[in-house]
Amino acid sequence: MDMYTKKVIHLASNIPHSRRLANPSVTITKRTPICGSSITIDMLITDGKIVEFGQKINACALGQASASIVTSNIIGTTKSDAEKLLHSVNEMLTANGNIPKKPYQEFEALIPAKKYKNRHASIMLILTTIIEAFKQFERKLSTNL
Repeated sequence: MDMYTKKVIHLASNIPHSRRLANPSVTITKRTPICGSSITIDMLITDGKIVEFGQKINACALGQASASIVTSNIIGTTKSDAEKLLHSVNEMLTANGNIPKKPYQEFEALIPAKKYKNRHASIMLILTTIIEAFKQFERKLSTNL
């Protein structure tokens, strides 16, 4: 398939934050039913921002490449940042939207996957998991008040 380019393979083989955290604020595991990709992430959150991040990912090269792009710049990310990036990537894949802006411009490598809708969930998995982790953390905070 033309979507597994050298750039995608390079990104997929260089995933940062590939260790789990000992004392995260939140841990979550998500799986995409279509392709079976799964990810477990640990996030330490302070003042609404990710200050430490760890992950274990079991996905195709597209999902791994996406995780690499996102987590290369994860420290300092807020829920709003992740939601905006999710929207941008979704627009790129489904509505001929622009490539996400710096520092996420490497999503350009995933443009060939646009025509393979069954691969979109794997590409989006890292972002949907991060957003769900923020939501879980917010619920945890609100019940501890």
